[in-house]
Amino acid sequence: MAKLIGNAPNQISTNGDLGSMAFEDRTNYITKNNPVHQPFRNIIINGDMSIAQRGTSATGLTNGNGGYHTVDRFSFSEGGSPTGVFTMSQESDVPTGQGFAKSMKLDCTTADASLGGTDTFGITTKFEGQNLQYLKKGTANAESWTLSFWVKSNKTGTYTTWVYDQDNARQICKTYTIDSASTWEKKTITFAGDTTGSFDNDNAMSMYIEFNLGTGTTYSSGTLQTTWGGYVAGNRYSSSQVNLADSTDNEWYITGVQLEAGTTASDFEFLPYDVNLQRCLRYCHRIQGISGDQKAIGTGFCSDTTRAAITVIHPVTMRAEPTITEAAIEIAHGPSSASSVSLGGDTDETLNVSTLLLDADSGAPFTANSGVRGRIASSTSAFLQLDAEL
Repeated sequence: MAKLIGNAPNQISTNGDLGSMAFEDRTNYITKNNPVHQPFRNIIINGDMSIAQRGTSATGLTNGNGGYHTVDRFSFSEGGSPTGVFTMSQESDVPTGQGFAKSMKLDCTTADASLGGTDTFGITTKFEGQNLQYLKKGTANAESWTLSFWVKSNKTGTYTTWVYDQDNARQICKTYTIDSASTWEKKTITFAGDTTGSFDNDNAMSMYIEFNLGTGTTYSSGTLQTTWGGYVAGNRYSSSQVNLADSTDNEWYITGVQLEAGTTASDFEFLPYDVNLQRCLRYCHRIQGISGDQKAIGTGFCSDTTRAAITVIHPVTMRAEPTITEAAIEIAHGPSSASSVSLGGDTDETLNVSTLLLDADSGAPFTANSGVRGRIASSTSAFLQLDAEL
């Protein structure tokens, strides 16, 4: 006998086989009755560590080197004056049989066994306020959130995750334990909803999550803030927090990072590579040079004999007007001629297109008002990067 799904008059008749339903009805039924299948439930972008536009390895990370270096949307964070040095890399070491292909690794290369009071370091991911509105923070209906991830380290013990609401200077902190050395373990942490302080509904940073990997007493001398409250420095990390910098034998891996509304963790939401890449391109677009071939970046014209203007179209709308950096850009101004150029003092950026004003590195090689092409030189060290990161 056929089953009836839904409420009259729009009931859907099926013999227990969703395949017999119309595509639209089937999609609506799955979304309504199976929350685990709701698309984009993971608030984390690139939680499977599959996108690494800036490169797959960055060495020498220490005091003063905070920021994005390899895997998109995950940055190296540091404070105080820690002397430990790390290499951050994208790796193929992943939990067996879970569907992941990449992880991120932080490897200690110079030890700092005695952290100063204000020293701290870890891995951070950040969020726009407009992407957090459905969590209803600051209302009586505030949602709880569940963070889940896979982690591995040779150094067992207690680690802290710190959630910071930047709009309202509020925090909540929870610990997890690595129980078995050098073994992939899945961790799940639930954070209660916060009825105080709503997130701004804009494209600025409203919240970030830090996976702390070492801290001094300034941030761990109090009582860990396991419920939402105003920021208190000493309540930020556990007093038992591991110091990953205390030996050059230490390394820490993470993948499968997911943050979702609710009090339980669903299976990791795998997105197609192209969808994941487009989400990352909102924050960073990097065109990397390769050996043996040039990469085109746009076309334009020469305003005079020493300067050219090149238009670069962004592949997706960026979060904000980007900051532009480059190395080894060339202007092709003939079938076989090219001149090296450098970014001039004036550029014109919007969310969708940027105009690069490029000055010839030597001489006056251009013809005023002539059309030209911009390209990345044939080198692995050449690049153009448009950065709109939080």
